Amino acid sequence: MVIKRGEIQSIVSKYDAKNITIGVLGSHSAEEVGISAKSLGFKTLVVCQKGREELYVKYNRHLFDHVVMVDKFSDIVREEVQEKMRSLSTIFIPNRSFSVYVGYANIENNLMVPIYGNRMILRAEERNEERNQYWLLEKAGIKAPRKFNSPEEIDRLVIVKVQQKKKPLERAFFYASSPEEYYRRAEELVRKDVISKEGLGKARIEEYVLGQKFNANFQGWVLKDVFDDFDLLGFDDRKQTNLHGILGLPARDQMSLDTPVKNEEVGHYGLTMRESLKPLVYRAAERFRRICEKEYPPGIIGLFALQGAIAYDSEDPEQKRLEFYVFDVSPRIPGCPCVGPTSPEMRRLTLKYLGLLKEYGLEKVETPMDLPMLEIKYAADSNRLEETVT
Repeated sequence: MVIKRGEIQSIVSKYDAKNITIGVLGSHSAEEVGISAKSLGFKTLVVCQKGREELYVKYNRHLFDHVVMVDKFSDIVREEVQEKMRSLSTIFIPNRSFSVYVGYANIENNLMVPIYGNRMILRAEERNEERNQYWLLEKAGIKAPRKFNSPEEIDRLVIVKVQQKKKPLERAFFYASSPEEYYRRAEELVRKDVISKEGLGKARIEEYVLGQKFNANFQGWVLKDVFDDFDLLGFDDRKQTNLHGILGLPARDQMSLDTPVKNEEVGHYGLTMRESLKPLVYRAAERFRRICEKEYPPGIIGLFALQGAIAYDSEDPEQKRLEFYVFDVSPRIPGCPCVGPTSPEMRRLTLKYLGLLKEYGLEKVETPMDLPMLEIKYAADSNRLEETVT
């Protein structure tokens, strides 16, 4: 049975608001969560899977007051684990690993721990869900690359988004300009055991947008009377293996390789965007916020990202109009610590919320994760935690 928000709000209403613990799965941005939570004076808890705990329990033990070890991440729903988290007044922060390894059914039906974020919208990130991110983007009227329903429709350069066979968190994108090229490249990747035929059947084929990629990162506020509707935090892009290794070679050497291209993210780097183009991004975020509130109430809570590219409008024959095309959405922590030191937007937010920051002993916003922690801290001190969780 799907967990009702009221049930979670009832749990958090019994928490010790002066002793809140921030919990996170030991993967994807857990360090950033620990750093920001500590800076706001919270206790911290990390759930680690045996064999994947070294970074958190050995090298960063100072970031986490409590370590919960499990055989596999999905064991977080075991009653003794949940009871420990509730006894510590834990508010959990969802990341991508949380969605993938704990599983949507567990998150929606079995995890009776308050989450800062909308647990019901996490499923929308999956491309094969009926009410997924693309469905939301279309309903919001946000520019997105053209989708091709079958390889036979391919009449231009496309990117095929398919999961790696052995790594469900990673993707092995490939490119094609015709149906023949699609089948040739797909068969090659299946033969080399990089993707499966089942995964290929679930792949998304979309027009490749010829533009500079920007991951636009935002904080969606719940307490709009105190903060705002949402704030732009800055931009980043990804470094990927082995794609960027291949791109680092001269074209002649690239052509001589017989190596499948993989888009496995191994890092991020910060970007800035020309000011005249930023309204495109703000408008897309505002539309996305509104449609999420309607289709997945209460909407986006906390950090989220619209991943896209600035490119010329494909419907503009003279190619004079630039647009922000969105091709992926992260409805949870995007994982972008590089944005903190590289973004002028973060300095703007320091000025915007300076009074509240000083109240909690902070001089500036250091990293995107500081903003969720700031809202949780304010909500705890103002007896409004129930508004921030699902």
